[in-house]
Amino acid sequence: MTRCLLPEVHAVFVHTKDLKRSARWYSDLLDLPFEEEKVHSPVYNLPVKGGVHLTIDDHKYDSNYSFERVRTPVFNFCSKNLVESYQELVGKGVIITKEIESHGDFGWFHIQDPDEHVVMVCGTIVDRS
Repeated sequence: MTRCLLPEVHAVFVHTKDLKRSARWYSDLLDLPFEEEKVHSPVYNLPVKGGVHLTIDDHKYDSNYSFERVRTPVFNFCSKNLVESYQELVGKGVIITKEIESHGDFGWFHIQDPDEHVVMVCGTIVDRS
């Protein structure tokens, strides 16, 4: 029997009230090129690596949609040096909603996007001693 549903994640959707603002913010966050003229409702796909798409969606054509911010992370970004990533994001003015927590050499912290969604950043805590 052939299965039609594949055991893989295709895309993560981030719902927004302002597609261009969010596309620009996520592009800047991830140091991705941003071309405003390529941002068109209802969705914008960020050119991320790793096989899973990051899709920003403003629901322009969904009259029944009601925006709700995400208060607990439903996805995370990866970091090869969590402390350095934290410092870079603070330097960019990104709002930190949860300070670094760790378990051994692995850790995480939370940030807030322009729609006040909480997003997690996870990664290795590099020992510099």
